[in-house]
Amino acid sequence: MSDVVQIRITDITPTGEEVLAQQGVPPGTQVRPDINAICANALELLDKTAAPIGVTTGISVQQFGYVFEGEGQNEADTPVGDIYEQAEHLLLFAVTLGVETSSRIDLLFQTNDFALGCMLDAAASVAADKAAAFVEQQFALSLAEGGWDLQSGAALRYSPGYCGWNISGQKKLFEFLAPERIGLTLRASYLMEPLKSVSGVVLAGPREMHEFDPSYPSCATCESYSCRDRIHALFAD
Repeated sequence: MSDVVQIRITDITPTGEEVLAQQGVPPGTQVRPDINAICANALELLDKTAAPIGVTTGISVQQFGYVFEGEGQNEADTPVGDIYEQAEHLLLFAVTLGVETSSRIDLLFQTNDFALGCMLDAAASVAADKAAAFVEQQFALSLAEGGWDLQSGAALRYSPGYCGWNISGQKKLFEFLAPERIGLTLRASYLMEPLKSVSGVVLAGPREMHEFDPSYPSCATCESYSCRDRIHALFAD
């Protein structure tokens, strides 16, 4: 049975620096006052329009093997495929900011307010990722309350479309998780509707299982390497 996760916007609101970084501005860069004003406006709109919510369900290694297989389009050699069988606890999840934020972004572009539209789009992307991180953190904390050792273990999230897990994997993930109950649907392209949403699996197990060499075929075409930052943070403590 899946559980609905209530998420407060204050738990996932990005900083102005994080929003600008999403648009390629390096942290610490001094920007013009008018750009800062647009960023502040975008964060105000995010606060007014976002209705973050999530849905999760526990899943066994065997069940996730079925979900991960997806439509049979994964690469033969993938980090997720090598990691999930080592996991001690697994959680499927989907989070969304809701319809209104995506609709406001669309409206801003339709009315040629490209600067604010781009800034709100960036803010929403960061907030959606923070919502996924919130679920990841809450899962780890709940495991720790049950006696799981957070010192030697770690929980990290992985999503279809990354790390060799083909985007078509969304179909079986949706079949298992049923996130329609929080207003999430799947397009024919396997993108989610509303667009500012994140889905995937949180894999919890020995910390070392997440430390992989980025030499997989999918790593060569990766444009974000965001997993590397999260993995490095595990071993920086």
